Amino acid sequence: MIAQISKEEYQKELGKKAWFQTNNIIWTIIFLYPLLSIIDFVYATDVWVEFLLVRVITVAVVYGLYLFFQKSKADYRTLLHIAFIMLSASMAVLCNIVDIENLTVYYLAYSLIILFFNLQVFWEPVNSFIQSLIAIILLIIFYKALNEYSIDLVIENGGQYFFIIALLSCLIPISRYKVIRREVSQQLQIEHSNAQLKTQNRDIVEKNSIIDAQYEKLRRLDEQKNSFINIAGHDLKNLIGSIVMSNNMILEEEYRLSSDQKEFAHYIAESADKMQYLLKTLMDVKEIESTEIKFNMETFDANQVVRQVYKGLIDTASMKNVHLVDNILKLPLNVRLDRVFAGQVFQNLLSNAIKFSQTNNNIRVVTSLQRQKFVFEVIDEGVAIGQQELDVMFNRLKTLSDASGSPAESRLGLGLSIAKLMTQEMGGELTYRSDDNGNYFKVEFYATN
Repeated sequence: MIAQISKEEYQKELGKKAWFQTNNIIWTIIFLYPLLSIIDFVYATDVWVEFLLVRVITVAVVYGLYLFFQKSKADYRTLLHIAFIMLSASMAVLCNIVDIENLTVYYLAYSLIILFFNLQVFWEPVNSFIQSLIAIILLIIFYKALNEYSIDLVIENGGQYFFIIALLSCLIPISRYKVIRREVSQQLQIEHSNAQLKTQNRDIVEKNSIIDAQYEKLRRLDEQKNSFINIAGHDLKNLIGSIVMSNNMILEEEYRLSSDQKEFAHYIAESADKMQYLLKTLMDVKEIESTEIKFNMETFDANQVVRQVYKGLIDTASMKNVHLVDNILKLPLNVRLDRVFAGQVFQNLLSNAIKFSQTNNNIRVVTSLQRQKFVFEVIDEGVAIGQQELDVMFNRLKTLSDASGSPAESRLGLGLSIAKLMTQEMGGELTYRSDDNGNYFKVEFYATN
């Protein structure tokens, strides 16, 4: 972003630059102008003392005016014009009273004074033309009053040098004035840009400090998470082991079990195997923190897995007086997925629908083949959870209490968010909506048959 410079600031900086150049001119006059008496001593021996006094008085007056103008903060241009007129007056007199053979030296000295002014001064070029015009007028006035030589002799003995140098030196302030104004503008822009960069750097440092603090906080939370997973995984492993051992003891006396009991025992064994598989994956920290989850892909009948999930949740639904309606296709529909994770997706969606359903609600479980895709649908025809709350459940790990269900029923929203993640990772698509007709969940995977 280009730094913006106000007009007042720009003019103030130009004034500083102008006074800096004015100081150079004034102090050069104060120290060097009296030394021109050396020329007088050599080429104008009869009047050098008088002109030494004139030069000293001129310098003293210029110094006094300089102090006055600085104190009163008056226009520096006026000071330079007055100083130049005083120098021009004494030089114009000398150029008209010295011998003709020494005239070239004084015209050259006079033209060097004008050249010095134009090389150092910072003002509008018209001021230099005014000074040159004043110098010529003074020469003409004193020529008529004091000079006894013809105009041709004056021009031939240094006059031509003076006029050429005086006029050509007036061109210097034209480019110098533009260059200095541009330099001042660039300098101000650089200063403003540096100030902006310092401010931005300070903001970046502050934000980096905040980021470092947040990173440290997240690092501690990550350590706590890993510690929790390790502890919970160890405890769950023991509990699942106890379930497997107890179920195996029951199966050892299978002859004493009814057909329903045998079916439930086999279902417990199958569920325990799935839990051990999931727990093994969760306990692998590298797997959890990697960018891609590695699945055990296999081809299986998706309708069979859905039917197992359905049967496993019938009793849970009955405890809440929720009616499950079976619309599962009887024909096999093969998919190539991770069987355990796919079953977990189906179970999470159906169990959450049961959890947040009211008593006597109907929940339809539907499977179908649409556009070469296996489609699993859970349709809850009860009170709508609400689209906004569903968005929270599917996308954030946030506690959600079901006001329409039991007050004790609340969860972290992990089941649905994990179901969505697993579906996407296995190449499927999970959609959901909530309206006045109830809640609707849909999962799609590509079928292989």
